[in-house]
Amino acid sequence: MHITASAVSLNVADPTASAEFLKRHYGFAEDMSAEGFVALSRPDAGFNVIFLKTGLSTFKPESAKGHADGLLLAFVVDDIDAEYERVQREGVAITTPIETEPWGERYFQTADPNGVVIQLVQWMTDPESAAAQSGTE
Repeated sequence: MHITASAVSLNVADPTASAEFLKRHYGFAEDMSAEGFVALSRPDAGFNVIFLKTGLSTFKPESAKGHADGLLLAFVVDDIDAEYERVQREGVAITTPIETEPWGERYFQTADPNGVVIQLVQWMTDPESAAAQSGTE
């Protein structure tokens, strides 16, 4: 098998609001849209983000039609502190203030208008070394 692209699709009440949030604050571009659907990408993200309106009749399987609860979009960045300051200047509400985990993951979280959690992360130490030091390997 050869995978040519990857995407995550999230069910939200207002796909346009979520898409505009990612475009405005996280540099995504709209690839396509239709009624109840917006697809976004960034050349450096490694995957596309698709927002689907909750309850679309065309969404399969039926059991997965709910809201995008219990997940987050995580993006690894080069300068977490600069990103933290930038989103604050832009007026984005910070849902989890910046912190550093014992294993070297420094991060903060925001949420889009539909409650999708967006986490920016910078590894302050090599993730494999940090796991070995904390005994989580």
